[in-house]
Amino acid sequence: MLEEFEKSDPEGNIDRTFARLAAEAPAVKQAEAKLESAKRDLTQAELNLRYCDIVAEIDGVVTRRNVNPGNSAQIGENPMAIRSLRDIWVDANFKETQLRDLRIGQPVDLYLDMYGNRQVFKGRVAGFTMGTGSTLALLPPENATGNFVKVVQRLPVRIDLQDYDPDQAPLFIGTSVVPYVYFAEPPTGPDAGKFLQAHAPQSQTNGSTANPPSASK
Repeated sequence: MLEEFEKSDPEGNIDRTFARLAAEAPAVKQAEAKLESAKRDLTQAELNLRYCDIVAEIDGVVTRRNVNPGNSAQIGENPMAIRSLRDIWVDANFKETQLRDLRIGQPVDLYLDMYGNRQVFKGRVAGFTMGTGSTLALLPPENATGNFVKVVQRLPVRIDLQDYDPDQAPLFIGTSVVPYVYFAEPPTGPDAGKFLQAHAPQSQTNGSTANPPSASK
């Protein structure tokens, strides 16, 4: 056996031959496999630990919370909803008969029922939705009957707020807003005087909306 060991190494070093054969032993291979499995478990545990810290994409406030301290969150569960305090706009549902003179860039005065006439918010027409509320609904109507009744449709018009300070007079989602558009004044800002906005290759951040009743001036 010693002769075979000496023949296995060019220099006849028995210790080096023994170390090489021991590294290929079944028990050593099993130990190395357990070590690799333990490393994978450690990596997965570190990843799960990072999931314990949920970082929101925006700054804001919690509007709906579905979990409480001590609860175990499940995969795919929606723990809470966050709304921005500053990235706010208004979706004004104007009648289609009120859209003839509306253009992007026109100034708007916004009155909220929660503030009454004490607070007037300044805004600007920012764009038009490419479809009425009925056509964009989950189940759009199909007027396939013989009796046709014309119904005035409403088109959502986006109004961006100007000089808005949430610390002084915050706006909340779903509150009623009465907009007054001054279409006799010259429009200002990007795409002023147009119906369509310029193509933007990058998607913009979604913000909170307030759905107001329709009014124009």
